[in-house]
Amino acid sequence: MSIGNSPEADRPSVGAALQKARIGAGLTVEEVSTTTRVRIPLVHAIEQDDFSRCGGDVYARGHIRALARAVSLDPRPLIDQFDAEHGGRPAPTPAAPLFEAERIRSEPRRPNWTAAMVAAIVAVVGFAGFTLFTGGDKGSGGPVAAGGAHAKPAPAPTRHPSTIKPPLKPDPEPSDSAVAGLPKDKVTIKVTARDGQSWISAKDANGKLLEDGLLKQGESKTITDKKRIDLVLGNAGAVQLYVNGKEVKQVGEKGTVERLSYTPGDPQAG
Repeated sequence: MSIGNSPEADRPSVGAALQKARIGAGLTVEEVSTTTRVRIPLVHAIEQDDFSRCGGDVYARGHIRALARAVSLDPRPLIDQFDAEHGGRPAPTPAAPLFEAERIRSEPRRPNWTAAMVAAIVAVVGFAGFTLFTGGDKGSGGPVAAGGAHAKPAPAPTRHPSTIKPPLKPDPEPSDSAVAGLPKDKVTIKVTARDGQSWISAKDANGKLLEDGLLKQGESKTITDKKRIDLVLGNAGAVQLYVNGKEVKQVGEKGTVERLSYTPGDPQAG
């Protein structure tokens, strides 16, 4: 079904197009909600063109995409229509200031052992020369006899700089992503909204809801179950995901909705 070829004046709204396609496909709101994991009140709101409950334009696009695919619609024209009616996509934030800040941060200065060695050698040579020219008796100007009253004690031996060992560097602290002591017979998921907010929903193998809601940037959620966790991530490209202590790379792109399933052991997306 296509809605992109009709005139602008006759083109139905995004919500009306989704509702019409759903009815034409013989699907109920409950069936669409089960297929897409989009909650029933939210499906009703979107079909009435009320996107205020989506949590932002990014999540609205993800819900539109999921609902369109569930009713066999091409989501691209609907998302373009949504962008045209709601001000378009926000301009991406340039990442240069972040890297500039990292570049400005100075590295810790390391001790210059070469300069220290040269300075020590110069000090030893200078001290030896001073002793040679000032070691005689001031009254006679001659050398001092061994064991005489004016004999000066020999200087204490000076350690050569090459024998001085630099202090040991402390072992690096373990990475923040290292997760120790996780139970092997359970599945443990940690989701962090690292690059932006994300909507998450998690259910166990029996369909019981374990977690559902909006995760603001910087927040984390840890979810555990004995058998399986079915996970839905909105704005998947913004999250950092750890499953059973191991990071899952490339969860998805920003603005997309990803559906994943995990069981105990090494993370294998289902």
